Amino acid sequence: MPTYTVETTYRVPVYRQRTYDAATPAEACRQAIDDDDWSNDKLDYEAAGETYVTGIWLGADAAYSGEAVPVPSHFDETIQRKAAHFEVLFGLLKIVVADQGAQRRTDAYWLARANAAVAKAEAIIEGARDPDEPVAPPRPVHILAQLQEDRVRDQLASVIETDREFASLTPDQVTDGDIHNACVSVAADIDLSEEIGAAEFRAALAALRAAKQAKGG
Repeated sequence: MPTYTVETTYRVPVYRQRTYDAATPAEACRQAIDDDDWSNDKLDYEAAGETYVTGIWLGADAAYSGEAVPVPSHFDETIQRKAAHFEVLFGLLKIVVADQGAQRRTDAYWLARANAAVAKAEAIIEGARDPDEPVAPPRPVHILAQLQEDRVRDQLASVIETDREFASLTPDQVTDGDIHNACVSVAADIDLSEEIGAAEFRAALAALRAAKQAKGG
């Protein structure tokens, strides 16, 4: 059985209590932060932090001399786990937001990464170890249609020509905001359940035919 040397650490708050003359609480806090004199500091052992692993080496009494072994991230200090994972979550969020802004579907790879990152974030918040098994990615979603605002604008001239109700308007009088609000309203109210149901049924038939053909049927 292998032998390991493990270094564990916990933080003990150092504090001081000092009086400052200041016009406001904020000014008093600023003076305290800028004060470099810690001659009357005290250790608060009752508020000591959690124990976490800061190093592990292969062998007995091998700290900083033996072969270093990577420390699993869930043995790190919780605040460091949060800080390290924040960058991952932020990067994934930017990808998803960019896809939404471009009105495109986020790639399944990034959705799987985001799903795993959320699971790890939940573990960090709960003070638990990182998930052992990869989180199953969500099943792909296929976009059947898009309501594009530029193509809505392209329709304005034709509608004006054929509908007397709008004869007094020109396409230039319709703002981008008008089109955007109209698209949001239509997208929220339109019912495409029959079209989606028909597409799902046709896809199911196609999948069954493909499976039957693969079996030689």
